[in-house]
Amino acid sequence: MSYGLFLLAFVLGIGGGFQYGLQVSIINSPAEYIKSFIRETCLRRYGSSPSEEMITLMWSFIVSIYSIGGLLGALSAGYLSVRFGRKKAMLFADIPSLLSAALMGFSQLCGSFEMIIAGRLFAGVCGGLALNTHFMYAGECAPRKLRGLVAVTASTAIASGKFVGFALGLREVLGVEALWPILLAANALPALIHLLTLPFFPDSPRYLLIDKKDKEGCIKAVKWLWGDGDHMAEIDDMMAEQEAIREEKAKSMCDLFRDRPVRWQFITLFLVCSCTQLIGSSVVYFYAYSVFINAGIPPAQTHYVSLGLGITEILTTLMCIFLIERAGRKTLLWKTYTVMALALGLLTVTLSLQDSFSWVPYCSVALIFIFIMAFGMGPAGVLCSLPTEIFIQSYRPAAFVFNGTINWIQLFILGLLFPFIVEGLGSFCFIIFLTYCLSMAIFVFLVMPETAGKTMLQVMEEFNRLNYRGKKKQTTLEQSNCSVVTVTRL
Repeated sequence: MSYGLFLLAFVLGIGGGFQYGLQVSIINSPAEYIKSFIRETCLRRYGSSPSEEMITLMWSFIVSIYSIGGLLGALSAGYLSVRFGRKKAMLFADIPSLLSAALMGFSQLCGSFEMIIAGRLFAGVCGGLALNTHFMYAGECAPRKLRGLVAVTASTAIASGKFVGFALGLREVLGVEALWPILLAANALPALIHLLTLPFFPDSPRYLLIDKKDKEGCIKAVKWLWGDGDHMAEIDDMMAEQEAIREEKAKSMCDLFRDRPVRWQFITLFLVCSCTQLIGSSVVYFYAYSVFINAGIPPAQTHYVSLGLGITEILTTLMCIFLIERAGRKTLLWKTYTVMALALGLLTVTLSLQDSFSWVPYCSVALIFIFIMAFGMGPAGVLCSLPTEIFIQSYRPAAFVFNGTINWIQLFILGLLFPFIVEGLGSFCFIIFLTYCLSMAIFVFLVMPETAGKTMLQVMEEFNRLNYRGKKKQTTLEQSNCSVVTVTRL
C-alpha cells in the first residue's frame, strides 16, 4: 500500500468508522449520571421528581434516537455523495458531529437534558452519513489488488472507536460524575482532525472519471493515491465501466428493487450485508458481563475484561486485512459464519448449564472470545468491501443508502425489542442469531460468487449468470433503460 493511500484510509477512519464505534460504546458509562441529571433538572424546573419508569423511558429515548439520526444520515448519503462527491460528503458529516459535541458538552451547564437528546440525534446523522460514505470512498480509491484490504480498515476504525469509547468511560479517565459532559463531547476531537486533514486528499478516482467525466483529475488522483508507476490497466478498467454505463444517471433504491441486471446483487446485499444486526454481536456483548461475573471475575474488573474484548476485535480485523486478499471474501465469510453459528450454539448450552458445573462459565468466556474473533475476521471486515464490489458505479450509491437504511432500522428495532427478547427467551435467544449465521454460511457457500481480484465488470458478469439463469451463452453488454444488461445468443 502506498503512503498516500494509507494516509487516506487513516483519515477516513477517523471521520467515519471511528465516530460510529465511539458513539456506540461511549454512552454506556455515564448512564446513571445522566439519569440523575434528568431527575435533578425536572425537580428544579417543576418542583417534583419524575417516576423511575419515566426516567428509564427518557434514557431509552436518548439511546435509541441515535439510530433515528443514523437513518436520516444514511438516507442523505446517496444524494450528497453523487451531488457533491465522496470527499465533500465526508466533510459535511463533520458539521453534525461538532454540533452534537457542543450540545452534549454544554448540556449540564445549561441545565437541559433536551440538549443531550438533540446531540445524540446529530451524532446519529453524522454516523449514518459518514459510515456509508466512508465505505464507498475507501473502496473506490483502492486499486483492484488492495480493494478488500483498504475497505477492511473501516472495520478496524469501528473496532478502535468502540475500544476508545470503553477506555474513556473508565473511572480512571472520564467515567466520573463531574466529567460526563466532556465524555459525551469527545467526538469533537476526531471530527476536527478529520475536517482539517481530508481537504488535502483527492476525491475518488472512480467518481472523478465515471461521474464527473474528469479523466485528467482521475489520473492525478491515481498518482497521488497509488504513487508513481503504470496504472493504465486500472484506469482502462474504469473507462470500460464508464463505457458500459454510458450516460446513465445514478440509480435510486426503487431501481434496486425492480431492475433485473442487479437482482441477485440486491438479494446478496440484503441477506449478507443489510442484516448484520442479526449476527448477534450486540447480544454477545450484553451477556458478556454476567458470564464474566460467573467465571469469578470481580464486578469492578469486568470493565477491563470488556476492554479485552475490544482489543480482540481490533486484532482480528487487522488479521482480516492480511487474509482478505489471500483467502478471498467468499471463503472468509462462509467459514467464519459457520464458526459463529457453532459458538452461539455451544454458548446456548453452556449458559443453560452455568450453575451446574464450576468449569462451565470458563467455557462460556472462551466461546465469547471465539465468537468475537470470528466476527472480526469475517463479517466485520469483509462486508465493508462487498457493496462496493458487487455493484457498478450507477447503482453503488443507492446500494449503500439501502444497506445503511436497513441496518439503522434494525438497530433501532433490536434496541427496543432486545430487553423483551432476553426476558422471554433467556440464553435461548441465541438460537435466532444462530439460525441467521448458519443460513448465511450456506447462502455464501452455494450462491455468492468470489469478488477478490476481479474488476467491477467481471463481478457483474458472475452475477449475470444468476440474473439471467436459463439463458444461453453471454456475448455482449448493452445499455437498456434500467442498466447494463446481458444479451444472449440463441
